[in-house]
Amino acid sequence: MPDTTSLDFMTFDLFLNHWAKERPDTIAVEEGGRRTSYAEADRLSRQLIACLTECGVRKGDRIAWYGKNSDRYFLLLYAAGRMGAVMAPLGWRLAPREIGYILGDTGAKLVVASDEFLGIANDVAAGMDNGPKVAEVESFFARASAMEPAQYEPAGERDTVLQLYTSGTTGNPKGVELSNANLFSLRKPSIQEAAPWQDYRPTDCILMVMPCAHIGGTGSAPMGVANGVRVLIQEEFTPTGVLDAIENGTTMLFLVPAAIQMVVQHPRAKETDFSGLRYLMYGAAPMPLELLKEAVGTMPDTGFLQVYGMTETTGTISLLPPEDHVLEGNERMRSAGKAVPGVSIEVRGADNKEVPRGEIGEICIKSPSNTAGYWKLPEATASTIDGDGWLHTGDAGIMDADGYVYIQDRIKDMIISGGENVYPAEVENAIFGHPAIAEVAVIGVPSERWGEEVKACVVCKPGAEIESGELIAYTRERIAAFKAPKSVDVIPEMPRNASGKILRRQLREPYWEGQDRKV
Repeated sequence: MPDTTSLDFMTFDLFLNHWAKERPDTIAVEEGGRRTSYAEADRLSRQLIACLTECGVRKGDRIAWYGKNSDRYFLLLYAAGRMGAVMAPLGWRLAPREIGYILGDTGAKLVVASDEFLGIANDVAAGMDNGPKVAEVESFFARASAMEPAQYEPAGERDTVLQLYTSGTTGNPKGVELSNANLFSLRKPSIQEAAPWQDYRPTDCILMVMPCAHIGGTGSAPMGVANGVRVLIQEEFTPTGVLDAIENGTTMLFLVPAAIQMVVQHPRAKETDFSGLRYLMYGAAPMPLELLKEAVGTMPDTGFLQVYGMTETTGTISLLPPEDHVLEGNERMRSAGKAVPGVSIEVRGADNKEVPRGEIGEICIKSPSNTAGYWKLPEATASTIDGDGWLHTGDAGIMDADGYVYIQDRIKDMIISGGENVYPAEVENAIFGHPAIAEVAVIGVPSERWGEEVKACVVCKPGAEIESGELIAYTRERIAAFKAPKSVDVIPEMPRNASGKILRRQLREPYWEGQDRKV
């Protein structure tokens, strides 16, 4: 049975205090050969608070992590969450210019960087006015470990403790503010309704391999610490790493469909014992039905959970449970499931009123996990969260009579490639400076490996020509490689409506014809 003594806890501080007493020797975080028990995590996070304070970090200040997945990141997140500092992890694949933008937007006091990224962090900080202090992670931890644990005022439920950046429709990413309550509020209703996926056991182990700059990666932290179980961390995803972890005691994990495909199609998958894997959560991109059937057949004893959500909802707000996954496939396996306990979902029309079941509209969410808003962007917040607290996702969908949600399209044009969010405007801004390009429209096209991949449709200036490889290389110099187009179509003119707006849907249609889903 789930631990119910902590049912009303909703802060990192309360959970760490609780598990340090109840399960002091249970491993809290593990990476490689380094293991930290709950008692050690309790003490070390307090020492980290002392070190952060010495560096001038106070409640409400932003700190940044620049590195791949690490137990060090999680321990810093726990320390920040306890004292009310705000962790802003940086995507390690971002270009230096993008790193600089996020650091400037947060006003971060401190960047803790792994050795691999220390040089870039120093260069970016040096090029900024009032740039943050930069600390190498192992030196920072050694310094903290020599200090006395801090006395501090614990952060409250509504205090922001995490700021994740999501690509912006105007070219710059937006900082999504997430509080302690956002991270932990949906645990209680799920336990009260005896949701089987909330039946955490002391021997459970959550594998974290998705990037920590995303809610699908960082979300492992509140799951682990709220339930007093081990979080096993791998620096980055590899199919062999996942298979190793499953053979060595992993009972739960989250993967994007592209990662699942690499795992189940790896030669070792046929020889791997999956019987200990209790739940496999998947989401963040479409899952082709044939791939899902293959995965279910490869792991017949595993409970599959399709999860739908976004950074702004702190991750999962709807779920397709294991009983709706069958080897032969069914219509519900094409859906994103139903609202989890504590969440309300409505499909609304342009008038912001719920449409009849079976009709298409915008998926809207009301949940205690909804962000309070975007950092320093009141207009963007107001356009996303209405006056009644409903968050408008930008996803178009249909809800059936039983409450299952089927995602049809994305109102906001976002592309999800391998679980990474890419906004066309951001890529278009990077391409527009090329001297041969007159116009550009970026779209997502189907990819067997990544779900979607980025394609640039361009119109050249009179007399100019462009090679695909040249334009792709040009773009990669300006934004992260995963955002750059994988292919380029040179077209004579852009399709437009009567008001002159480019019709991206018309550009996309030939590529998505015959596909089960349009995103």
